[in-house]
Order: sequence, then C-alpha cells, then structure tokens
Amino acid sequence: MKFDVLTLFPEMFEIMKQSIFGKAMEKGIITLQTVNIRDFSKDKHKKVDDTPYGGGAGMVMMPDVVYDAYQSVASKDAKVIYMSPQGKSLNQKKVEELAKQDHLIILCGHYEGIDQRVLDKIVDEEISIGDYVLTGGEIPAMVLMDSVSRYVEGVLKEDSVKEESFSNGLLEYPQYTRPEIFQGEKVPEILLTGHHGNIEKWRQEQAFKITKQKRPDLLKEKGNNEVQI
Repeated sequence: MKFDVLTLFPEMFEIMKQSIFGKAMEKGIITLQTVNIRDFSKDKHKKVDDTPYGGGAGMVMMPDVVYDAYQSVASKDAKVIYMSPQGKSLNQKKVEELAKQDHLIILCGHYEGIDQRVLDKIVDEEISIGDYVLTGGEIPAMVLMDSVSRYVEGVLKEDSVKEESFSNGLLEYPQYTRPEIFQGEKVPEILLTGHHGNIEKWRQEQAFKITKQKRPDLLKEKGNNEVQI
C-alpha cells in the first residue's frame, strides 16, 4: 500500500513512523511519502493562498499549486481523497474498501479551503472523520491512514483484525490479563476454564451485550440479532 500525502505541514507526519504503522513501513508493506504543496508555489515568497473571489473571511488555497503537487505523484491506479468536513463519514466499511487500493493520494486542506476547480478535477472522494471542523486535514489524514493500514495484508495478524470492534458489526468483547484479582475484582471464571468453545460463546454474548448498551444503532443498521442475551 502506497500513501502520498499532499500537505503544507509534512513534518506533522513524522509521528506515523511509530507503532504498528512504522513497523509496516520498516517491512516495506506500507510506504508513506509527504509532498509539501508549498514547494510548487510560483511565488518567490512561496505563497499558496489568496483572497476568495466574492469576498469573505480567510484565504483559499490556489488551484495551480495544488494541481502541480498532485501531478508530482499522480498514477493511473491512484485514488485521490480530500479530507473534508463535507465528505462522507469514515466508517469500517469504507476503511476495508480503501485497504484494497494499491495507491492512495490524500489531500489536506487549510485556511478556508481549496479552490473548487482543482477539487473537481483531481478528487475521487471526500471523506470526513466527524461532524466538526479542524484547522487542517493533516490529523484526519493520519486517522484514515492508521485505520486503513490495519487491514493491509501483512500489517496485523488475521485474527487480530477479525476480532476488532466494528469488524463483525459488533463492539469488541471485554479483555482481561494478569493479575487474576485486581482490587478485589476477579477475572470472569469462564476465561480460566480453557474451554475454547465456551469462551468463544461468552465473548460473542458479551460483544452483543456491550453493543446493545453502548451502540444500539449498530445493531439496527446491521439487523444483527444472531446472538440473544
């Protein structure tokens, strides 16, 4: 999986070299390249924005600068995503869909946005990470890359992905580890039996129960009534 990120702040993405994403980069499973949009400015002061036609507050990123940055990494198989509060909300289905792509180009906006003409020309899809506004698209881009990378083959063990929240339409069951007793609370007895069939059944029941309590909307969306409590 190849990620190219078009941004005014490439240094923000240094954090992606950590943890699971970083290990996947070291193994060559994932590649991440940041492209500084400012490098494509034709202005001697490296200006990338200007006042909006029609007036209004703030500045707008210029189309030619963004387009030239895009052209530097464009490929036939690339899918271009613009991180935008106007986009469709990122969810598990979209994450798994994007993980099947070979090349994602992610565009991060700033200021009051980007000239609509270049968005119309290069963007395949707009994606939002929630109904709120941030100062730029960098943090949403990191959220998208982190979530998508987990479903790229070889990044995680297959079992780890299957049992995560949302992967099967349910939230994940509760987890426990040593010590067996913590501040008077004991690990559920079923987990100490070694009976894998009963443990799996208990986990499914707990996952359903937690989903019903915390996110009943997920059950309604999926029509998920396989497990009865």
